[in-house]
Amino acid sequence: MGVVTVLLMLLEYVAPALGAKRYGASKRGLWGSAIGMIIGIFFIPPWGMIVGAFIGALAGELAAGKSSRNALRAGWGILIGNVMVVGLKLAFTAVVLFYYIKGIF
Repeated sequence: MGVVTVLLMLLEYVAPALGAKRYGASKRGLWGSAIGMIIGIFFIPPWGMIVGAFIGALAGELAAGKSSRNALRAGWGILIGNVMVVGLKLAFTAVVLFYYIKGIF
């Protein structure tokens, strides 16, 4: 379970970038996403991490000169990556909780 936990922690940083790349994000969009994630976590934790990444990617893509449609598409990719990781972490937490309760009884 420890190995899976470490893999999920790594995936937390990789999945949004993969989602962004799949939806056509540029390097500026990825950097904007990372900066937005860091800033967002301080202003509206824990939702700021997800919202900040989306807004940061959007701002980065617009700064790169992409159209608003393409910038929204890249932001959407990051949002999908973040939501996917949250879902995986919740599922893993449920499995760990199941085995913990099973071990008690």
